[in-house]
Amino acid sequence: MLALHAARTPDKAMCVYEGEVTTYGEMAGRAASLAGGLGERGVRRGDVVGLLSYNCPEFLEVLFAANYLGAVAMPINWRLAPPEVRYILEHSEARAFVYDDALADVAREASQSIDASCRAAVSQLPELRITSPSAPVAAEGDDVHRLMYTSGTTGRPKGVMITHANLAWKNLAHIIEFGFNDADVGLACGPLYHVGALDLTTTTLIAAGATTIIHRLFDAAAVVDELERSRVTTVWLAPAMVNAIMALPDIEGRDLSSVRVIINGGEKMPVPLIERLQRTFPSAWFADAYGLTETVSGDTFLDRDSIVTKLGSVGRPCLYVDLDIWDREGRSVEAGERGEIVMRGPKVFKGYWRDEEATSAAFAGGWFHTGDIGIVDEDGYLFIVDRLKDMIISGGENIAGSEIERVLYEHDAVLEAAVVAKPDDRWGEVPVAFVVLRPGSTATAEALVDHCRTQLATFKVPKEVTFIDALPRNPSGKVLKRELRG
Repeated sequence: MLALHAARTPDKAMCVYEGEVTTYGEMAGRAASLAGGLGERGVRRGDVVGLLSYNCPEFLEVLFAANYLGAVAMPINWRLAPPEVRYILEHSEARAFVYDDALADVAREASQSIDASCRAAVSQLPELRITSPSAPVAAEGDDVHRLMYTSGTTGRPKGVMITHANLAWKNLAHIIEFGFNDADVGLACGPLYHVGALDLTTTTLIAAGATTIIHRLFDAAAVVDELERSRVTTVWLAPAMVNAIMALPDIEGRDLSSVRVIINGGEKMPVPLIERLQRTFPSAWFADAYGLTETVSGDTFLDRDSIVTKLGSVGRPCLYVDLDIWDREGRSVEAGERGEIVMRGPKVFKGYWRDEEATSAAFAGGWFHTGDIGIVDEDGYLFIVDRLKDMIISGGENIAGSEIERVLYEHDAVLEAAVVAKPDDRWGEVPVAFVVLRPGSTATAEALVDHCRTQLATFKVPKEVTFIDALPRNPSGKVLKRELRG
C-alpha cells in the first residue's frame, strides 16, 4: 500500500505530526532507508522487531521498515513496567528493539540481563538509516505482518500473529463499511500500540490513500481543537476518551460538524449522553464497535439509524466476518439466547506466537473463541453480556485479573488473591483486589499496591485492596468473582 501511494501520489500527506507533514513518498523513502539499517544489523525475513514508542511518524516508519525486510513488527505498550517489556522481548525472541528516546529508561531497564535471543537494542532512528537500501522482500498473505501482545487469562500476555492478509481484509472491510477515501482526514489520538488508533483509524486510512493526524498522547482539549481546526472526518475513541471530551466545559459550543465517523469501544451509553453526542457531533455516525486484537479489531458496528432503537448493541458484523453464538457443547444457539461469541473469516488471526496449546484451544471447532458472552437478536444485532475471561477494560486497555493476581501472590504475606473490575466514572472500569493474608503475616493495602507498582504498568495496579478471611468459592473450588464484584 505504501509503495502504491508513493508511486501514484508521492506528494500527498500520509501523516501530520506537530504541524510537520510526512508525504507518502517521503515515508516510503525513510522506511526503505531504515530497513537497510536494520538489515545491516542482522534483521532478516521472519525476525521480530520490537518497538516501544509514543505516537509519532517514526512509529509507522518502523512498522513499514520491518515489513520491507519481510520481518515482523511488534509494537509494545509503553505503559508496561520494565519486567513486562522484558518478558515480551524474550518470549517473542525479538531480533531488534527500537525505542523512543523519551522511553529510554524503561527500555534500558527492560533490556538488562535480557535473553541472548534479543540481539540488538537501538534507540536513535537516524543512526539506523542508510542511503542505499536493498530491494524489498516480497511477503505472502499468510506471513506475519505484526505481533501484538495482549492480556490473557494465564497471567502472561500472548502474542497475536496478525498476517498481511488479515490486515488487507480488515482494511477493505472498513473502507467499504464507512466509505473512506483519499479525501478523509483521520486523527490518531489513542496509542498506536493498540489496534484502536492503529487499525480503526491509521492503517485503514493509509490503505485508502488518506491523511492521518497523529497526537503523541491523548489530551481531550487538544483533540477537540484539532477536530475543529483541521476539519477531521474520522477518529477512534475509547469510552474513557469520549467521557473526557464530553466533560469539557465548552464542548457543545464547538464546530465539530466535519466529523462523520466516530468509532467507539462498545460501552453502553445512557440515552441523554447519546443525545448530547448527536448535538455535539451533528454530522457523525457514532459507531459502537466490537472487536479484538485477534481480529485486527472492528468486527461489528452499530449503524447510525439504530443508535437508540438498539441501545446497548455493538451492531452487526462487517464484511469478511462470520459471527455466531455457541453453547458450551459447541452448538449454535437460537436468536436471543446467550452463549460464547465465536468468529471466523480472513481477518481473524492465524494463532498465538509460540503457543500451540492456546492456539488450538482458541480455534476449537474451527471458529475463533473470543471468550466473550453475547446475544444476537432476531435482527442480527450483537449484545455483549459478559466477559468469559473476566477481562477488565480500563480506559480502552485490556487487563487480565490473573496477571495482577500473579504479582500479588509473589508477596510473602499473601495467601490468596482475586482481582475484579470496579465501575469507574473516568476509566469505565478499574482493577480492585481482594486479598487473604497468610496466618501470622501482616501487610497494609499500601504495601501491596507498592509491590504491584514495581512489577506492573500503572493502569494495572489495583486501585483498592480489601482484606477478607477467605475467597468465595463454588463446590468445585472456583473463585466466585461475581460475588466479589457485588
